[in-house]
Amino acid sequence: MGKPKEQPLPPDAIGNDDAVEVLRAFVIDGGLSISFMRAFDDPAMWGMLLVDIARHAARAFEKEGVGTSDEALAAIVAMFEAELGRATDVGVTSERKGH
Repeated sequence: MGKPKEQPLPPDAIGNDDAVEVLRAFVIDGGLSISFMRAFDDPAMWGMLLVDIARHAARAFEKEGVGTSDEALAAIVAMFEAELGRATDVGVTSERKGH
């Protein structure tokens, strides 16, 4: 059985005893599979986390020559708003076994 293609640890997380992984996401057969921990006392912090991820993704598109980061971020925000308004798949959130 093969191992999933994982991202490396961020350099500043290596050797940092305070680092906590809060989100892991995989694309499987065109769908999203994630594991996460609530991690924050304030749910609004997840909004900040999602915006930070969107900005990183937008910059990656620009670095790879796929338009500007502003264009990529606008497309990400447009899809985010569309999904909030009418989800294509609301998914299922279930508790991890053993937790």
